[in-house]
Amino acid sequence: MSLFRKIFGTGEVPGEDKGGDASPFLPEQQLPVDEMFTYNFKKNGGKFVYCDTITDLHEQFLNILEENDWFECEAMTFEPRLHPLLEENRLIYKNVAAPKFILSTCESLVADEGSILFSSNQFKHYKPNELPDNMVVYATTSQILPNKSECLRQIKKRYDKDYPTNMTALKYFEKAKDENFLHYGSVAKNLYLLLLEDL
Repeated sequence: MSLFRKIFGTGEVPGEDKGGDASPFLPEQQLPVDEMFTYNFKKNGGKFVYCDTITDLHEQFLNILEENDWFECEAMTFEPRLHPLLEENRLIYKNVAAPKFILSTCESLVADEGSILFSSNQFKHYKPNELPDNMVVYATTSQILPNKSECLRQIKKRYDKDYPTNMTALKYFEKAKDENFLHYGSVAKNLYLLLLEDL
């Protein structure tokens, strides 16, 4: 800001460039990755629930069940560490025929596109279109990474040699109003993200 503007207000200052820092050759101002993910995820139609503590996460999961009337119904999960969350809410998850939703974790959250990266650790051999339309995903803030390259680098580091298969990124969380070639082959899921603060 120039000295003339500080003294005389916001009027026109002779010889001052009106564009300021808005040069097309300068890089855009980047949001922090957590804000970027939240913005892009909501833009894609995802439902985002922030949780401070594990207790808060359990309460928010209960709120999701209430909102959708999913009490005493069948649910799907492939992760034993999530069984207590289903058991405490009396949800059937063994040998289910018609699950209302799937409860899972994820590999990472991709900030630049607002998508969620899954693998065989969460979905086994199933493709997204073979899973229930409703999903509840439990993730932590430390899983938010800037882009897919960084996510894959993190997976390589985390699993050393026993890499998971069936890598899938879900990006659309509501049916597109006007589908174009960008949506081709994508499956829209009604997805709730329970994001636990762990940083």
